[in-house]
Amino acid sequence: MDVIHFPDDPRPAGWRQPVLALGNFDGVHRGHAKILERVRRAATEHGGTAVVLTFDPHPTRIVRPDKAPALLMTPAQKREALSQAGMDGMAIVGFTPDVASWDPERFVQAVLVDWLRVTEVWVGANFLFGRERSGNFTLLRLLGAQLGFRAEKIDPIRYKDFVVSSTRIRRLVAEGRVDEAGALLGHHYTIEGVVVEGERRGRTLGFPTANLQTENELVPPDGVYASFARIDGAHRPAVTNIGIRPTFGNAGYTIEAHLLGMDVDLYGQRLELAFVLRLRDERRFESAAALVEQIAIDRDRALRLFERLSL
Repeated sequence: MDVIHFPDDPRPAGWRQPVLALGNFDGVHRGHAKILERVRRAATEHGGTAVVLTFDPHPTRIVRPDKAPALLMTPAQKREALSQAGMDGMAIVGFTPDVASWDPERFVQAVLVDWLRVTEVWVGANFLFGRERSGNFTLLRLLGAQLGFRAEKIDPIRYKDFVVSSTRIRRLVAEGRVDEAGALLGHHYTIEGVVVEGERRGRTLGFPTANLQTENELVPPDGVYASFARIDGAHRPAVTNIGIRPTFGNAGYTIEAHLLGMDVDLYGQRLELAFVLRLRDERRFESAAALVEQIAIDRDRALRLFERLSL
């Protein structure tokens, strides 16, 4: 997937009749997937290029930094997810105070018309753009008719009783309700990073762990989780503890994954952790033996869960 940045990079010559998905796409959830599927289909039908346009940093970091959310994905995770969704290209607008001050008409002219020369643009139902979010879909469609591109939107996507949104998913993850967050995402909530050396306490207890140093902004709250670990493209069932290990006197905050049935040196390797279900709160035990007993219970519960799931 080709990636270009506004205003520095020109549109690639190979991007013919771009069909554009426009938005932030944090999490690449079920609603986003619907927009991306429509864009991919339209591009195929018209012999065009399926392109996604997003912003860096997230616009709220500029216009309302005190309200800026912890994001569901790192930039690398977002790029990978959009590529897996079938996008041919990704256009990233550097969101600055100057760009934030543009009225909707200037944004459309400068970015969609002059830079990308789009033929079709797809957005979500609640899409707003331009200075103080003054532009809406009605205006986008009107400008498209004047400037030579078609604008379309999709209705809100619902999963069971809920409208799918990045805001709702962030709240679920922050509350530890990772199973519900995964249902709205359409995939497990995942963080990634590098395995770093810890105190090796898990190994002495018979449950060696990989200690993850993550780049993700949003980490589920302290607790024990059934999870999947992906390393070198292979998925392994795991039990992950997030917290301060209070049994050992607040031993410092860690994200520790015990990969079930696997005991190898992973230091320095990249690891992804996909959260399936919160098993329990982190708590202090009276002894290391009591902790070991509980870890075994957590492992067995996770294994029963994984027997019903596909890696």
